[in-house]
Amino acid sequence: MPVPFRILPPNPMPSPAARPKIGDQVLPGDRPPRGGPGHPPVPRGRVGVVIANLGTPDSTGYWAMRRYLNEFLSDRRVIDMSPWFWQPLLQLVILTRRPFTSGAAYRRIWNRDLDESPLLTITRNQARLLSEVFAKDRRIVVEYCMRYGHPSIDSMFRVVRDRGCERILFFPLYPQYAAPTTATANDQAFRSLMTMKWQPAVRTVPAYHDHPLYIEALGRSVLETLGEAKPDALVLSFHGLPERYLAEGDPYHCQCQKTARLLTDWLGWDSERVVTAFQSRFGREEWLKPYSVEAVARLARDGRRRIAVMAPGFAADCVETLEEIQEEIRDSFEAAGGEAFTYIPCLNDSPAHIRLLAEIVRTELSGWI
Repeated sequence: MPVPFRILPPNPMPSPAARPKIGDQVLPGDRPPRGGPGHPPVPRGRVGVVIANLGTPDSTGYWAMRRYLNEFLSDRRVIDMSPWFWQPLLQLVILTRRPFTSGAAYRRIWNRDLDESPLLTITRNQARLLSEVFAKDRRIVVEYCMRYGHPSIDSMFRVVRDRGCERILFFPLYPQYAAPTTATANDQAFRSLMTMKWQPAVRTVPAYHDHPLYIEALGRSVLETLGEAKPDALVLSFHGLPERYLAEGDPYHCQCQKTARLLTDWLGWDSERVVTAFQSRFGREEWLKPYSVEAVARLARDGRRRIAVMAPGFAADCVETLEEIQEEIRDSFEAAGGEAFTYIPCLNDSPAHIRLLAEIVRTELSGWI
């Protein structure tokens, strides 16, 4: 399977423990205005940009997978059932079996060169490349973190605070807002602030599902991957969500549909050629439809034998794209008679994606920098 990301040259971003602490890499004039000659320099006046993605296990082994899944599936934003019902089921049933199946899925896509998940590799690359965009302004510090797993949001907030960041722009990498993704990341960011004596000022980045550079980046990735070979259908596979969230006011479904409409317009394709679907169901209740695994099979049965699939809701390739789309969803299409299945990688650390992220950061830093 082709690697959907770059392994950048040496000089990776140091671990939180190795990163500068108070007194390191200080800017000119960092001594407090009223501090005497003996006052230690204190980094100040910086702005932290912290990008965040969903998360990743530390390894594919049983206990690492169990820790990761326990943190993820215990989040009330992700599973909003009563803990009195959910936690016994999670601890006694789900977490005894699911670490084995999830670990097997991660092993199929694991970045063995760095012994980590592709999501971690790509997110680190994104932070590093974004940092290079702002390298001329020493006031800006760019870092990355995960909602679940490591590096955590809390640990990264402390890193940037200790590097003199009095303001933090927190950037969850979800183009479409949803409570189980964007909201839970923001929740955790503000929980971190609750434990700090001296809180930096914090802004959060809103959804960017209709940003012109986002739509353009998606459109160009379609054309660059497919070339002149236009498929019978382009399937936009977004992560699923229970249907009731739509009735409860979550804008996710509407934002996915708007992204699909704008991308279709940018490509100049007939709306019948672009299909919006949702993957990764969990549990027994009804989720947003159509389900991707069923939608691709229906396309094949209807005679559309050459399709392309992309996942616009993911900022980086991960187990849901590299394993679920390229194996389960592909298998469903081919079993129904499909002949040619093309996966279009996520935007990952492509120049167009970094340009988009940098433009959003510039906009959201307005008044700070």
